[in-house]
Amino acid sequence: MLQIRPITDLRNTNEISDIAHAKKEPIFITKNGYGDLVVMSIETFDAMLEDRELDATIAEAEAEYTSDEQLIDAREALSSLKRKHFVK
Repeated sequence: MLQIRPITDLRNTNEISDIAHAKKEPIFITKNGYGDLVVMSIETFDAMLEDRELDATIAEAEAEYTSDEQLIDAREALSSLKRKHFVK
């Protein structure tokens, strides 16, 4: 469930930190009734960045697939990688 807190709650940093780590999701901070800040744990932030990078990689692969560029067979690509990196 969304965590929305007033900016005055930031006075109690330990409580905000505990909530951020326990819920593993962002806490939205309001100021005068409007959204102002987002607070989250480093773990949650890192997970969001990883998801973003994965989404970007998938989008790139989908764009490459729909383009007119030549696709490489997966078996050929894996064989080539094995020869290049594991066979001496």
